[in-house]
Parts: sequence; structure tokens; C-alpha cells
Amino acid sequence: MEKAKNLSQEEVERLQSRMRTKLTRREEEKKLSLIEVLAIQLELDDEQLTEWREKRIEMNQKDKKDKKSSS
Repeated sequence: MEKAKNLSQEEVERLQSRMRTKLTRREEEKKLSLIEVLAIQLELDDEQLTEWREKRIEMNQKDKKDKKSSS
């Protein structure tokens, strides 16, 4: 929540453009505040980045093994 509160207007706009429809609707229906919705989106972004990094590490390790095998 703290990180979401400290976002610049430009960062808020970028984050809103990536928000899922479900989060956008909740904010529009006033079930969640904009800060709460932004905080959730930041968490989702962090999770996706972590997953991407893990997959990238796996791919790099596989590439190294393949290169050693072909040598």
C-alpha cells in the first residue's frame, strides 16, 4: 500500500493501463480504493516478474547444457 501511495501520476497511469478488468471494475464500483487496486496490481506485477526470472534462469541453464552436449 505504501508503494502505491508514493507513485507519480505517470506511474499510476501506466499501472492502470495494465490493470485487469476485474480490478478496474472494483475500483469503479468503489469496492476498493484506487490505492488498494494499485497495490494489488503492483503485487501481481511482482509475481509475474518473479515467474519470468525463474523461467529465464531455467532456459539459460538448458541452453548451457545443450551447448555442452553438442560440443
